[in-house]
Amino acid sequence: MRPAEFDLTRHTVWLESQTDFAGWRDAARRLALNEVRPEDVSWRVVAGLDRPPSDLPDVPQGAELIVPRDFIGHAETAFCHSDPGRFAFLYRLLWRLRIEPKLLAIASDPDTKRLETMEKAVRRDSHKMHAFVRFRKIGVGEDERYVAWFEPDHFIVERNADFFVRRFTGMRWTILTPYASADWDGERLAIGPGAAKGDAPDKDDTETLWRTYFENIFNPARLKVKAMQKEMPKKYWRNLPEASLIPDLIAGADKAARDMIAKIPTTPAPHHAKVQARHWPKHQPAETPDDGDAHTVSELREAAKGCRRCPLWRDATQTVFGEGPDNAKVIFVGEQPGDQEDLAGQPFVGPAGKVFDAILDDAGVDRLKVYVTNAVKHFKFEPRGKRRIHSKPNVGEVQACRWWLDHEFELIKPNLAVALGATAALSLLGKAIPVTKMRGQVIEREDGLRVFLTIHPSFILRIRDHADKEAERERFLQDMKQVKKLMAA
Repeated sequence: MRPAEFDLTRHTVWLESQTDFAGWRDAARRLALNEVRPEDVSWRVVAGLDRPPSDLPDVPQGAELIVPRDFIGHAETAFCHSDPGRFAFLYRLLWRLRIEPKLLAIASDPDTKRLETMEKAVRRDSHKMHAFVRFRKIGVGEDERYVAWFEPDHFIVERNADFFVRRFTGMRWTILTPYASADWDGERLAIGPGAAKGDAPDKDDTETLWRTYFENIFNPARLKVKAMQKEMPKKYWRNLPEASLIPDLIAGADKAARDMIAKIPTTPAPHHAKVQARHWPKHQPAETPDDGDAHTVSELREAAKGCRRCPLWRDATQTVFGEGPDNAKVIFVGEQPGDQEDLAGQPFVGPAGKVFDAILDDAGVDRLKVYVTNAVKHFKFEPRGKRRIHSKPNVGEVQACRWWLDHEFELIKPNLAVALGATAALSLLGKAIPVTKMRGQVIEREDGLRVFLTIHPSFILRIRDHADKEAERERFLQDMKQVKKLMAA
């Protein structure tokens, strides 16, 4: 039976669930093509057999609905918001887009601003789910599985279930929330009804391990209590085994930070200086090694150890060459190695590299199947007290190191290159490129190589506002998903 307030002069759409985007999309298309105005539509959610048939007109023969291509992606995200008025709002936005196709580019428009705010909230809630879901083991042997309880602010379980499938493919798990559950049996993902907190275990044998891990990764020198509580709101603490440590860690942070700073090395460890002296004796002339006999990337890497093509070798600890399979389909090109890469002799192992690895994983790109390298192979820096601060390489240094990059491409023969930032784009394309404006575009070189443009992951680390940082991380994730598609093309 329909509610008493049902108005027969209006069209009423009955959705199957709070996340029934397919039902909303079909209804919105039918209504818009029949010129049904937003104020003449009521949206309701009724699950199961109690749901009446929706009052929807047929699509007129030959009618076509044209809206901007990216609207669907925005709408799918905002649809997960908990705002009960979102169905009507998104239909109003669709209605306007038919005659205002550039609407989403007008940042000052109230509807555009509301859409952006809703999307940010959903992405932020998704990030919290990724970070604060804690599985607890129940059962043993064949009955072993892992169960977690989480309380999202929005309807995001279905949206994020695949993330946990990728991360925890090898174990059977269930995530319970008040409105929906996600269950993975090792082969099949199922979305079910909501649950109560009492349905999930409140502890298991791994609690001590979690607390030990959290205590060891806690960095007192970077502690900002308000920022931490914004990132990890207290509403999540009751479900986190490590939360019991937080008050004591905060109380002892000042002393711990002073102790940690006192132990920071002033320069690279002595053995790095020995490595540098062994590979690059100062008395040798600044000559360029001959790579004419390099028939593999390994041989080219060995030849690059003695590179003297620019002065950067004098202060760097060692050459940081590219890594990855010799037959990789894609080569990711960054700017230059950082402090940690310079000491380790490997690319993308520092903070930006960790962000890069995590986002590749989220995008479903196998890090072991791609080749990563840099436009410049030596660390350029300015010494400031005990620290070495990154300094951007100049055009001459980029051009000098292009010799090595070209040889990497000749040996690997990828069908796609990803320029991570402006320096990489300059090296690959031979000219300055406005990466922020051309981000996501593919440029084909004269030799047929496709070059995909995006930011360097270090840019994400430099953003201070949490919401902006998460938004930029999501944009970079979408870039990497596009790269995955291009790899298969």
